[in-house]
Amino acid sequence: MTPLLRPAPAGRQYAAGATVLALLALASLAVGSRPVPPSQVLSALFGFDPANDLHLVVRALRLPRTLLAIFAGAALGLAGAVMQSVTRNPLAEPGLLGVNSGAAIAVVLGASAFGLTQMAQYVWFGFLGAGLAGVAVFLLGRAHESGTDPVRLVLAGAGISVLLGAAASLVILNSGLEVLDLFRNWGSGALEGRGRAVAATMGVALALGGGLALALAPGLNAMALGHDSGRALGLRPQRFWALACLSVMILAGAATAAAGPIGFVGLVAPHLARAVTGPDNRRVLPLSALFAASVLLGADIIGRVVAPPAEVAAGIVAAILGGPFFVHVVRRFRLARL
Repeated sequence: MTPLLRPAPAGRQYAAGATVLALLALASLAVGSRPVPPSQVLSALFGFDPANDLHLVVRALRLPRTLLAIFAGAALGLAGAVMQSVTRNPLAEPGLLGVNSGAAIAVVLGASAFGLTQMAQYVWFGFLGAGLAGVAVFLLGRAHESGTDPVRLVLAGAGISVLLGAAASLVILNSGLEVLDLFRNWGSGALEGRGRAVAATMGVALALGGGLALALAPGLNAMALGHDSGRALGLRPQRFWALACLSVMILAGAATAAAGPIGFVGLVAPHLARAVTGPDNRRVLPLSALFAASVLLGADIIGRVVAPPAEVAAGIVAAILGGPFFVHVVRRFRLARL
């Protein structure tokens, strides 16, 4: 390998990713329908004055929204990286493989049948729906057997997504205005008005699911060689698959319950991470979290400024940005067996 192609040291990669994320976070706190000067942003963070209305805007409205974008984006990036590694499929990500749709229909059912309108209540439905949909897609796509056929897995994910999307629409159309109002903002991936409790719950889920994903990183490297090679290196494929599915269920379920069904973020970030650091999942997973957090936070910022004074939901902006990247990945890999 030539020096020009050698990956940069891990510390430098993490520092660069964290720097970009910090700058975007500062911009997120400053940008909006009412601009806040950077000096006032820093003053609100480190010298809060409850009598200053700009400080209240930063601390009460934009800080929870920024933290939610960071936590949810990182969760989607980790979930996508785990799914791509464990299935050896470059197109795997929670949105494309039905995990987000499973969480979405579960949240809608929870709101419609049980009147659950608080994230702390319906997040458990999001976990359950994400897990069941992921297992269904993996079984229909037979990813647990080989994990090497992108066409089969993507078709299974598309079929499950369409089915669950139709079911969610049916439930919404036959529910009250409360459910419709909840889904109107939540279903588009809008991060506005979620509050501190939602961001805190998302942070706990990220710590649990992300910690499990990072602990699986060495095993993901072994499984990348194939199930037989992984078994020869001491892994139990079925147990490993169960732990990987649990990690994805926690990460994608919480992110979808908190921020809505946001697609493509979990697809883009792992590819960017591998382009920077190579295939080692011990580096890919943390960088995927950093990059995905930056992508979702950047999408949220763009959504605030493209059509003022109205806003475009972060999920819609992420889909617009991620769609061309998905086409690029499809053309690059040609949906061939890897």
